[in-house]
Amino acid sequence: MGRFAPLLPEIILSIGAIVLMLAAAFAGRRGTGAISWLAVALLIAASVALIGPPSNAGPLFDGLVSADLFASFGKAIIYPSAAVAIIAAHGWFERGSEHASEYAVLILFAAVGMSVMVSATSLVSLYVGLELNSLAGYVLAAYRRRDERSAEAGLKYFVLGALASGILLYGISLLYGFTGTTSFTGVAAAFARGAPSLGLLFGLVFLLAGLAFKISAVPFHMWTPDVYEGAPTPVTTFFASAPKVAGVLLSVRVCVEALGPATDAWRQIVIFAALASIFLGAIAAYGQTNIKRLLAYSSINNVGFALIGLAAGNAQGASSVLFYMTVYVVMTVGAFLCVLWMRDADGEPVESIASLSGLSQRRPAFAAAFAIFMFSLAGVPPLFGFWPKLLVFNAAVAAGYIVLAVAGIVGAVIGAYYYLKIVKVMYMDEPAEPYARVREPVQGLLILVAAIAVSPVGYLLIGPLGSLADRAAGTLF
Repeated sequence: MGRFAPLLPEIILSIGAIVLMLAAAFAGRRGTGAISWLAVALLIAASVALIGPPSNAGPLFDGLVSADLFASFGKAIIYPSAAVAIIAAHGWFERGSEHASEYAVLILFAAVGMSVMVSATSLVSLYVGLELNSLAGYVLAAYRRRDERSAEAGLKYFVLGALASGILLYGISLLYGFTGTTSFTGVAAAFARGAPSLGLLFGLVFLLAGLAFKISAVPFHMWTPDVYEGAPTPVTTFFASAPKVAGVLLSVRVCVEALGPATDAWRQIVIFAALASIFLGAIAAYGQTNIKRLLAYSSINNVGFALIGLAAGNAQGASSVLFYMTVYVVMTVGAFLCVLWMRDADGEPVESIASLSGLSQRRPAFAAAFAIFMFSLAGVPPLFGFWPKLLVFNAAVAAGYIVLAVAGIVGAVIGAYYYLKIVKVMYMDEPAEPYARVREPVQGLLILVAAIAVSPVGYLLIGPLGSLADRAAGTLF
């Protein structure tokens, strides 16, 4: 077992997912609750298993994957996010006809794929991990088979995802053809030999285009608003958190380890994607009336800020990306958990921003939590969401990209409008129809914990989280 100890989290999830899949086949819908909580337990066990060899064993299987602190940092965000997505589904789906055991199993398989993504040090393992995550995601998006919006979301995600997969694979094939290797170190050595050939540059561009689709960075963001709106809300919660982290961290590792000698080439692409994502995410959200579509543009906007840290191209920039994605996940998951509680008098989900009118008068605690998440996403001090934005801007300034940092700050100010608009609707507008009471104590506890974490109390975490992010980023340089 010692040889496989560095892969213990993936082994736990893979074997557990297969066993639960078999159990689901025999138990049917009666076992949905038990299987869901067992899946959560597996994700917790995998998180605990990150301690030790999975964080310090180094390259494995001739360089296909690496068990290092950078990968473990990502997994420590991904596994709890996946667990929350499973918990969030409890009580949201119609238990008798919609919520089945396969939901939790699909989340587990997606988590395995994301584990491979953040650990990948080869173009082969990169693609395998990414596709394992994506295939589960296509099914999850279309999970409500009787709902037209869900079916449409699944179809759009699948078609555009297949296109992006082809673009990514073409980039991989070009890099392999011109370097003769799929390992990140081999690709980096080829770029370091001198001025890269036209074929290598095309491979670089196609590879980054495929990854940009997975993290929904502009101009490959077109699927995000429709899929986020049409997919079931617990699935959207999942899409906006764990896969986003996996995609961004994979992009960081690819740019630093595989494309490091060609930093000047990929930095131009990353800067364009960062600024385009920030400004489109800020401006396109202005006229939205659906809260899930607005949060979709919020996720595009936030990816842009993370890419500013990546554009710095140094350890400080990579550390700021890790810090940013950690806080982003807490803010976004908290916001979507609040959306899950938006139910009309009949218990049906409500997604319109107008339905939040006067929420502070009817549900003051709920409105306060939602307001904290909105202010934090906007980066308004003293809430904790301000700090990660400051870190990525500092990283850009330290690397000499002052104009980029200033443009990012301007984008943050523009984007703050639609977050503050939601707070204004909740606290200043006349009350709308009251929401139904949701009796989900576990979800309520998660909202409370997330709200406290992104409040000024979160500043207590700056030291330990910043130190851990610095050490994790340092493993790449």
